[in-house]
Amino acid sequence: MSIEMINPAHPTSSNGAVATLSDEEIFASHQGGKLSISSTVPLASKRDLSIAYTPGVAQVSRAIAANPELAKTLTWAQRLVVVVSDGTAVLGLGNIGASASLPVMEGKSALFKTFGDLDSIPLVLNTTDVDEIIETLVRLRPSFGAVNLEDISAPRCFELEEKLIEALDCPVMHDDQHGTAVVVLAALTNAAKVTNRALEGLKVVVSGAGAAGIAVAEILLAAGVNDVVLLDSRGVINRDRADLAADTGSKKADIAGRSNPRGISGGPGEALAGADVFIGVSSSKLDEEHLKLMNQDAIVFALSNPDPEVLPEVAVKYAAVVATGRSDFPNQINNVLAFPGIFRGALDAGARRITPAMKLAAARAIAELAESELSADYIVPSPLDPRVAPAVSAAVAAAVAAAVEAE
Repeated sequence: MSIEMINPAHPTSSNGAVATLSDEEIFASHQGGKLSISSTVPLASKRDLSIAYTPGVAQVSRAIAANPELAKTLTWAQRLVVVVSDGTAVLGLGNIGASASLPVMEGKSALFKTFGDLDSIPLVLNTTDVDEIIETLVRLRPSFGAVNLEDISAPRCFELEEKLIEALDCPVMHDDQHGTAVVVLAALTNAAKVTNRALEGLKVVVSGAGAAGIAVAEILLAAGVNDVVLLDSRGVINRDRADLAADTGSKKADIAGRSNPRGISGGPGEALAGADVFIGVSSSKLDEEHLKLMNQDAIVFALSNPDPEVLPEVAVKYAAVVATGRSDFPNQINNVLAFPGIFRGALDAGARRITPAMKLAAARAIAELAESELSADYIVPSPLDPRVAPAVSAAVAAAVAAAVEAE
């Protein structure tokens, strides 16, 4: 069996931007859902039925019962990704519930098939209890080969991912965290080159300390960026903040101990004074006056969707490189550059976990695809570039092989 995408991609204008879409077109495209099941074997004769179903299928079931490892090659489970959500943090819509989140998860499954050639099904759950979600997936484990967590609110998403990685013997990744982080690192790697800077020496401000913001900070630190400052709704995150000190088990408290090496306190103005890079992964708006405080030839990634923290036409007054999460502006930083190839590479290599080394390899692979044509308006390849997923999957699989060899 395979999952297929029913409807084609959105129409685009001649310059590659998404054309204006009507409500009629959007709802017609979703009528009946965006996915269907198709058979990979013929079912046109009695012989076909005897092979695919009874009595032939019984021989396959007996073989798997005798040797469970055969399920990896005689069923689709080993290559099936489940896209799992509880509907608590969907796009910019917030906590809209499981049923309302399903169109998004169907779309995610369609992207897995289109860009990673991986079968995928959405699973939306009518519970927000972390342990119940884990129990559900543990019980369903024989049916799938990897878990893509999606649109689950922070801070629960951190606990869920960590516990699920321990509970399951297959790749698990919360894409809102790590897919975003991988593509941001790829884009920043090339933006640094465009502006003749070393990645390691950048002074980076990340606005937003939820799932995406903390993951971005983590991968930048892992890549060697030494000066990363995070902002949340209360201002700069640092070791001295009383609200963080009182919650030593939190992700914010942990990242406070490993970021902000200059001990900055205050708000956006203090954080952005003398900064090289602004990365927005929250709905907070960036004041133009604060942009003026940044270093010359600044880099601005305003990734909030659909409304960036600052519009590109404002950001370009002060920044040499500007990126958003939208397809109608240059430099779209889109998770689809990362997650299909990461999961494909992990499954191809038989990995049981998605490691930091695999994520760094994915970011390098994405960045390298744009190197030959680098410019201020081209720091990452297009999400529609057919080279991306194969390059990412190969890099991830190579990272797995290197780790095995090093053991």
